[in-house]
Amino acid sequence: MTETPDSLIPYDEIVQEALRTVVGRVLGQVEASGGMLPGQHHFYITFRTGAPGVSIPTRLKERFPEEMTIVLQNKFWDLKVEEDGFSVGLSFNQIPSTLVIPFRAITAFVDPAVDFGLQFQAVEEFDDEEHDSAENDLSHTSGETSDKPAVEPSDDGSNVVTVDFGRKK
Repeated sequence: MTETPDSLIPYDEIVQEALRTVVGRVLGQVEASGGMLPGQHHFYITFRTGAPGVSIPTRLKERFPEEMTIVLQNKFWDLKVEEDGFSVGLSFNQIPSTLVIPFRAITAFVDPAVDFGLQFQAVEEFDDEEHDSAENDLSHTSGETSDKPAVEPSDDGSNVVTVDFGRKK
């Protein structure tokens, strides 16, 4: 058997960047509509809290030192989308907070209303440890916070896209 030669074109980086623009376009459409999510759409966004450019309150950084998941559903405000990231206001334990998240820090984007998801390679090397959901204040019909994990593996043929290009070491 012959070995596949190493690519001199960084296909994995190009694809990751292109898929992250999907997140930017979706959030940009929400921003353009005045922050209103259409229909039953809502988003779980997982990101590396220590990635360059991430700005979150110290109490959240201490609670989620590696990674956290936020939910954009009913209770969020001041969504601002830029070319390289976004900022949004969320409430955690009734405390309003502003988060700034570069698209390169995002590791997963899920819209469970339509069974759509994207998973990304981390930009920086971190230990891949399990993390708790951020539990930002959600507004469900019962008014309770969901303890359901934000991203669940799907083996049912759903629209979850995982891009994982292995590199030779």
